[in-house]
Amino acid sequence: MSVFVFGHKSPDSDTVCSAIALADLKTKLGVPCTPAALGELNPETKFILEKFGVPAPAVKTSYAGEKVFLVDTSDLAQLPDDIKQAEILGIVDHHKLGDVTTPNPLECWIWPVGCTATVIKSMYDFYGVEIPKSIAGIMLCAILSDTVIFKSATCTDKDKKAAEELAKIAGESDLNALGMAMFKVKSAVEGTPARELVMRDYKDFNMSGKMVGIGQLEVVDLSILDAVKADLEADIKKLKEEKGNHSVFLLLTDIMKEGSEMLIASDDESVVEKAFGVKPENGRAWLPGVMSRKKQVVPNFEKAFGA
Repeated sequence: MSVFVFGHKSPDSDTVCSAIALADLKTKLGVPCTPAALGELNPETKFILEKFGVPAPAVKTSYAGEKVFLVDTSDLAQLPDDIKQAEILGIVDHHKLGDVTTPNPLECWIWPVGCTATVIKSMYDFYGVEIPKSIAGIMLCAILSDTVIFKSATCTDKDKKAAEELAKIAGESDLNALGMAMFKVKSAVEGTPARELVMRDYKDFNMSGKMVGIGQLEVVDLSILDAVKADLEADIKKLKEEKGNHSVFLLLTDIMKEGSEMLIASDDESVVEKAFGVKPENGRAWLPGVMSRKKQVVPNFEKAFGA
């Protein structure tokens, strides 16, 4: 019986690539594993897998009675509804420890780095398992994606070192060019429904009993989103009502200007000013230097909601 490896809902490149890599490593260590995804893959992730000839994992959303490894999250709000009916064998992550609990001991690798793939690279090294060229390629891309080509506040020296070593295995010499190629794919929004854009990299969080959704769109130039911004604003308001959330925020991150415009749908917009010291205007706020949801947005909101 195969063990499933997967990450959070609205899967991003790190979640998918790390699930594939951990499944490869665990299988080689004698625990047959199958990577899975909790939703359809985004354009960037499809580009990465196609570039390195790696099959996309199947979409599977129910895991009652299954044995599983989790990657890139340990928050119940971001996991399958029946996750409590699964047996969690391990967690590999680079976020805060969430609210998942287990009746049995489990393997945990949770490091303060910029990408789950960085942790898995160290696991391959620890166990002395060779990384296949194609797996090295997708892990490299996961690091470039999650660290925004090393510009994010979450990026560490460990991420840069892992990327450098993975690049050698994958035969990639120009990491900036590879990263920009990925972000150009990520920036392509023409003809894409607003809901698909909002959910492309979206997570729900329980903050002091209030459900808060935070999505992020990373683009090479914010002007790319000018034509769809009004639709995005309308859609996050709809999504907030559908989910019954206190708030839904959408970060529009400009990777060249190194900042984010936040679109706001909230029962109380003052939490934005409490969190960032910026007063929203017309449901928007510009946050200079803010590029990381994990390190610069979620902790600030958790403090504001807990105040």
